[in-house]
Amino acid sequence: MTIRLPGPGGSLRAYTPRAEPASFTTGAPLVSRTVFSAAHVVADPLADAGAVDWDATLAFRRHLWAHGLGVAEAMDTAQRGMGLDWAGAAELIRRSTAEAKSAGGAIACGVGTDQLSGPATLAEVRAAYEEQLALVEGTGAQAILMASRALAAAASGPEDYLDVYGHLLRQAAEPVILHWLGPMFDPALEGYWGSPDLDAATETFLDVIAAHPDKVDGIKVSLLDARREVELRRRLPRGVRCYTGDDYNYPELIAGDEQGFSHALLGIFDPLGPLAAEAVRVLDTGDTAKFRELLDPTVELSRHLFETPTRFYKTGVVLLAWLAGHQSHFAMVGGLQSARPLPHLARAYELADGLGLFPDPALAETRMKSLLSVYGVDQ
Repeated sequence: MTIRLPGPGGSLRAYTPRAEPASFTTGAPLVSRTVFSAAHVVADPLADAGAVDWDATLAFRRHLWAHGLGVAEAMDTAQRGMGLDWAGAAELIRRSTAEAKSAGGAIACGVGTDQLSGPATLAEVRAAYEEQLALVEGTGAQAILMASRALAAAASGPEDYLDVYGHLLRQAAEPVILHWLGPMFDPALEGYWGSPDLDAATETFLDVIAAHPDKVDGIKVSLLDARREVELRRRLPRGVRCYTGDDYNYPELIAGDEQGFSHALLGIFDPLGPLAAEAVRVLDTGDTAKFRELLDPTVELSRHLFETPTRFYKTGVVLLAWLAGHQSHFAMVGGLQSARPLPHLARAYELADGLGLFPDPALAETRMKSLLSVYGVDQ
């Protein structure tokens, strides 16, 4: 059996899907690395554009926990600021942390300022952060201080970032994860930490951490620059972890070198969950070569999903969740399923199928054919 997929220049080509999925098993908790999957939300296609299907959304988180991964909740992957508003994110945080307690799963939740609309003062930005931090800490989840569009717009220089983050870290009840999200993920974050010069921004970022090392569990770096992440990782105070958010170079960064390694907090570990967990369990045994053998082949899929414009990677993530049977439809909050063209989606299907990511390849093929038919591609 073959499926006709769109190729270069509007052509069609035959692809033969694999007959059997790869075999991934649940197992013991991960030991050598702390690994979070930034998880997507499942839309309710029969309701308003921003409505969430809570049952399917929480079932997907149980799937990730069953494989030993932690869940990074209400992050960029969950369409914060791209279809999911603060009211929806707050409900997501409350429901997911309650589910984590029931399942015994690790969870950390995004703290931002997306309840603000329009221009805001620094005092208003700080108050918005405080409101969200209080909600997350009130649930018992670890807090991830996300980059703020409102802060990027209001700040006049590095000193404003030092002031706002210093205030938040002083009042945080437990150590937090600081998130540096690059402008490739969100253009509104250009010049974060007070400068478009990444070297200067790095110094401000390190100054924030150095002033409050006891309140920083780690940093999540999403700049898609492995060299810069390694250099930053080596300058962190003792005890402060680096969580890679580099969806282009994660195998080498997690494997590490003689001077250290990165933990992981990745959007690509949403579709790669079972495979990623198996690879880290191999790394737990000290077998770095086998770890790379398992994870390196996934990079082509990740680079494809995160290609420019990178912020639309969520479309491919949700497509693969639908094809894998984790949800019954390919619809997204805010209608973001239309953000990628058909050839991009077809290639994502082909690469994921090649990796054996679909528990039921026949179901994935049937669903992909149904999507193709909507676009007028007959089989």
